[in-house]
Amino acid sequence: MQRMAMVIGLKPERAEEYKQLHANAWPEILERITACNISNYSIYLKEPENLLFGYWEYTGEDFEADAAKMAADPRTQDWWEICKPCQEPLETRADGEWWAMMEEVFHHD
Repeated sequence: MQRMAMVIGLKPERAEEYKQLHANAWPEILERITACNISNYSIYLKEPENLLFGYWEYTGEDFEADAAKMAADPRTQDWWEICKPCQEPLETRADGEWWAMMEEVFHHD
């Protein structure tokens, strides 16, 4: 199992919309997340800074392949098109990233 985390900004005027979207996440999206070997997925919001922090546990063998499978899914693409206008990517993100991946610097069970 691999713990993974990411961060992105949230446009303040879209915060309530984003919360509602995720309070009513589409069942197909939740099923796709599970099918791609992702579990224990959470998104946190820090206001007033409007930072979203995402965390999940990856239990598969090839994260890049599972991420590509998710990205190729038409329903996931629809979901992202609704969510993306709410988000404000960090300027310091790596090339090709929307959400900026984070380095784990401490863990304790």
